[in-house]
Amino acid sequence: MTTPSFLDQTLFNELAEKAAGNPRGRQHHNLHQMQEPCHRMVVGLQPATYIPPHCHLSSDKAETLLVLRGKLGVLIFDGNGQLLETRVLMAGGESLGVDLPPGVFHGLVVLEPDSVMFECKAGPYRPVGDGELAPWAPREGEPEVAQYQAWMRAQFD
Repeated sequence: MTTPSFLDQTLFNELAEKAAGNPRGRQHHNLHQMQEPCHRMVVGLQPATYIPPHCHLSSDKAETLLVLRGKLGVLIFDGNGQLLETRVLMAGGESLGVDLPPGVFHGLVVLEPDSVMFECKAGPYRPVGDGELAPWAPREGEPEVAQYQAWMRAQFD
């Protein structure tokens, strides 16, 4: 980037609208170039989006998430799928975000429409690979997603 990028309500509204129109219920806005060593993005999220439990095994893939608008629930699991911790992340709330070390299984649920988060992790981009998707959770697009996602959301009721 050669010019400043502002994280403002105009951007948040655009991302929320695009996420609402996206079949996956989310929309990314990269603040980085793909070759940069630090990837920074703003993500608009809607409650229908499914972010399955996963981890990043590479030692350089710590991940930081900050809620800029709305409310998310983060779930932390052990390697066998045992739920270890939940936390509500909320803009202006007690917990705004989480810093996740490599190898920690985590999933997210969107608890408020038009939520927006900031995500930062090392580049380059690599799709979630072998051993990084939780073997106990359904994959995006599988029929069991609705039931599992309802269970995830119920952890915050």
